[in-house]
Amino acid sequence: MGGFFGVAAEQDCVRDLFFGTDYHSHLGTVRGGMAVRNGRGFDRHIHDITNSQFRSKFEDHVRAMSGTTGIGVISDTDDQPLIISSHLGTYAVVTVGVIRNIESLARQAFARRSAHFAEMGGGSINPTELVATLINQGDTFAQGLRLAQEAIEGSCSMLLLTDEGVYAARDRLGRTPVIIGRKPGARAATLESCAFPNLDYEVERDLGPGEIVLLTPDGVAQKAAPGERLQICAFLWVYYGYPASCYEGINVECARNRCGAALARRDKAKVDLAAGIPDSGTGHAIGYAVAAGIPYRRPFVKYTPTWPRSFMPQDQSVRDLVARMKLIPVRELIEGQRVLFCEDSIVRGTQLQDIIQRLYDYGAREVHMRPACPPLIHGCKFLNFSRSRSEMDLAARKAIKELEPDAPKDLRVYADASSREYRVMVDRIRQRLRLSTLEYQRLEDLVAAIGLPKEKVCTYCWDGAE
Repeated sequence: MGGFFGVAAEQDCVRDLFFGTDYHSHLGTVRGGMAVRNGRGFDRHIHDITNSQFRSKFEDHVRAMSGTTGIGVISDTDDQPLIISSHLGTYAVVTVGVIRNIESLARQAFARRSAHFAEMGGGSINPTELVATLINQGDTFAQGLRLAQEAIEGSCSMLLLTDEGVYAARDRLGRTPVIIGRKPGARAATLESCAFPNLDYEVERDLGPGEIVLLTPDGVAQKAAPGERLQICAFLWVYYGYPASCYEGINVECARNRCGAALARRDKAKVDLAAGIPDSGTGHAIGYAVAAGIPYRRPFVKYTPTWPRSFMPQDQSVRDLVARMKLIPVRELIEGQRVLFCEDSIVRGTQLQDIIQRLYDYGAREVHMRPACPPLIHGCKFLNFSRSRSEMDLAARKAIKELEPDAPKDLRVYADASSREYRVMVDRIRQRLRLSTLEYQRLEDLVAAIGLPKEKVCTYCWDGAE
């Protein structure tokens, strides 16, 4: 998915920029970049971080870089930040999100016969460069950012490093967060608020959907007011958000604890222990264990020094290898036990099959699964939280395909936890995974655990609601 960090300070900002960007490393392992502005202009560095950590690639640069304003990014695939020269002036830009209509926007740019794209990777247009062409249509940076927000289908939050300071713009419907922090003599913008505490920033506020502000060392000036409609991604709290972060004032770990407790309140399974598939399943499992009054244990431990998050590699066989090698079973906590696992979600289920088989191989009597969200029925149109190339790869859609080989008449019945179709679909998934029982989180319980009104949370991947 990616994440970014921007800072405007009275003194040198490089240290804050380096660590603030690094605190987004859990969101991507492909590209990392930083740019600062100083009296000599812009100093920028971009590295491939596929096989190494962000810090190891940028430590030497930090010693040489200097500047009082800067932006950094952990990117899905694209080189960022980009340095752009335009009628607005020279600026650096980073983006987070996904542009679904990138081809039509490119055609519109070509039709004006004044645009070209130089940052091509793998034959594809760099989305951040496309965003820059949209921004350059404005008479001001604020107007250009607004034009980009309105033109983009999907989502796109942006940071601009300019002579004036750092512009921060949240995507039009607020699907990803942008949080403003402050400390004496500095202001910062981040996707993950967990970047703030150890750098001595305090959260000032979240930007509203579509809001645009300019950060300077003296404060934050609003350049465009927020829209009324918020559609923040619920998966932030379920999976890819960092436990120490808060979005819209709601902490990730606390929400996951509430998710687990909600699962336990509906459960009738008799088990010996609750466990979470680390890391994102851990918070849910702790909440489950506390609410159910059963022990929380770690029958799998995660080897973290070298293995990345398993959803990130493009190749399925590599993802499966990463998932297997990073989880080490503890036979003494598995053998003879009725094990209940909380998982953030079941996406494809391919890695889960191996984990479940290993539990049986190590002597588990029963294996029960409690995903913290409902079945994923629709592929996300707004963010890159999964590497699935087709929504037909989803475990739920595979089950539906088995039940209705032709196109299903109505997917909504499979999203209704009270329907017969839902129960049959879930049982197909259970059988494929060889689980003793499988019970998904109810959507209403997930929304309640997050704590925002349903209309302010994007639940498209579960119920198709837009």
